[in-house]
Amino acid sequence: MLDHLIRGATVVDGTGAPARVADVGIRGGRIAMIAAPGSVEEPARTAENAEGFVLAPGFVDPHTHYDAQLFWDPYATPSLNHGVTTVAGGNCGFTLAPLHPDRPEDADYTRRMMSKVEGMSLVALEEGAPWNWHSFGEYLDALEGRIAVNAGFMVGHCALRRHVMGEAAVGGQPTEPQMGRMVQLLHDAMDAGAWGLSTTQSSTHSDGDGQPVASRHATPAELIALSRAVGEHEGTQLEAIVAGCLDQFTDDEIDLLVDMTTAAGRPLNWNVLTIDAAVPERVPRQLAASERARQAGGRIVALTMPILTPMNMSLGTFCALNLIPGWGDILALPVSSRIEKLRDPDVRAEMLRRADSKEAGVFRRLANFERYVIGDTYSDANEGLSGRVVRDIAAERGQDPFHCLVEICAADRLRTVLWPMPADNDPASWELRQRTWQHEDVLLGGSDAGAHLDRMCGAPYTTRFIGDCLRGRKLIPLEQAVKMLTDDPAQLFGLRERGRIAQGFHADLVLFDPERIAAGPATLVHDLPGDSPRLDSKAIGVVSVRVNGVEVIRDDQVTGAVPGTVLRSGRDTRTVATK
Repeated sequence: MLDHLIRGATVVDGTGAPARVADVGIRGGRIAMIAAPGSVEEPARTAENAEGFVLAPGFVDPHTHYDAQLFWDPYATPSLNHGVTTVAGGNCGFTLAPLHPDRPEDADYTRRMMSKVEGMSLVALEEGAPWNWHSFGEYLDALEGRIAVNAGFMVGHCALRRHVMGEAAVGGQPTEPQMGRMVQLLHDAMDAGAWGLSTTQSSTHSDGDGQPVASRHATPAELIALSRAVGEHEGTQLEAIVAGCLDQFTDDEIDLLVDMTTAAGRPLNWNVLTIDAAVPERVPRQLAASERARQAGGRIVALTMPILTPMNMSLGTFCALNLIPGWGDILALPVSSRIEKLRDPDVRAEMLRRADSKEAGVFRRLANFERYVIGDTYSDANEGLSGRVVRDIAAERGQDPFHCLVEICAADRLRTVLWPMPADNDPASWELRQRTWQHEDVLLGGSDAGAHLDRMCGAPYTTRFIGDCLRGRKLIPLEQAVKMLTDDPAQLFGLRERGRIAQGFHADLVLFDPERIAAGPATLVHDLPGDSPRLDSKAIGVVSVRVNGVEVIRDDQVTGAVPGTVLRSGRDTRTVATK
């Protein structure tokens, strides 16, 4: 007997093949049959009519930070609502394990680091996760059997360094015995099911004390030694972030990434390729790393988002504005002193000069303050400004845009929420994206879901992209769009029997209405532990989401079922060759 039968769905199977109408039967968590409509004679415990709806494989998000959230939110919302059934976590060198058993203070350091560098609520981290593990395997075991999504995790370089070197991990270099212990710790993590190594060398990543995170102090030799260890395990990967990921790689960064992937003999992915027709040299420069890697016998894959993800800003709390050269010190001042500095015309002029300089890289796009939209406000002086563009307000007041923005924020004691309008929402940039997506070493994804919770909401990229392909710009046919969100990431990670609708594959499925599928606007909700805020987005037109055959979402509501699997390297992933 079938567990469930989906009748008359338009099946888009993830391979890129043309859509077809079929009945799909599920048994024991797997796809038992795909048959012509009305031809299934085997009885089913439950069934549904899916005529007019599209049935696709569950989407695979290749870059998330759900490492902590899964403890208080087993449903990985809102990703699961938007059809994501498998998430890759442990990215950017940051994981919650391993933790040294003799140093309980390491957990506090890790929480403060995650709060600073990944924009997670410190209260939620403290109250929402049990912190009852030390080894990486114990961390995976703590999640096993209690999550609604499938989740696999890289092991973070920062955690490895901290475990072995303690406080010396920040600023220090490992001795030869320490290096050996770090490699062994990585082996232990992969033996337990870690997907491989993630690391960061990015200048934007600082810990809770404001110091460069531990992995930023690693030499190339250390990174190569760890990469070699990754290559000794089945079904593993590399993920790396360097400063040039934000704009354009240096020659040394390309050399490092190529050396890492070739040392491991495993694919390396990085996040995120920003595509902007106003900077035409960026894409070819970034993809030069992939070309070099293929020549050397490795593989480097760039993640890129198929939508524009709005990110709000503030002069009152840490955000991307703090990362503009010369801005961090000013924006770190106490509020009163910060307002005083920001109101100084000479200070503002210097800030604008630095923001528009070459050294600002990709952050230059944040300096066009006339295109900012005012979000939430908190004072009578700002009543009626929410939703208005700074350019218009500045014209009314006879002020330059940055001065106008500062005065609005000052009236709110810097609590004003600011939404920069994207500068790359032009036809030329979308045409460039369409071409770039076809590259063999470009993969859609990079949502950062689970991180930067009150700043951005990248999780709905799946439904927004599908909706755009069906009813918006129509840059990609539906069958190809689904493949990009399912089979392509599944193939990169070597996921066993996931990413397609095929007989015998795990029944990770999303059923949606092609006339309606979309994502609602990002709205602030207070549903984290400690009543902390985050941005959420409703899924529109998603009828049902199934993980391992069990329904977890129906009409944008969680069912309460937790059939997800902690995906472990080797058992649940196969080795993806680079040659």
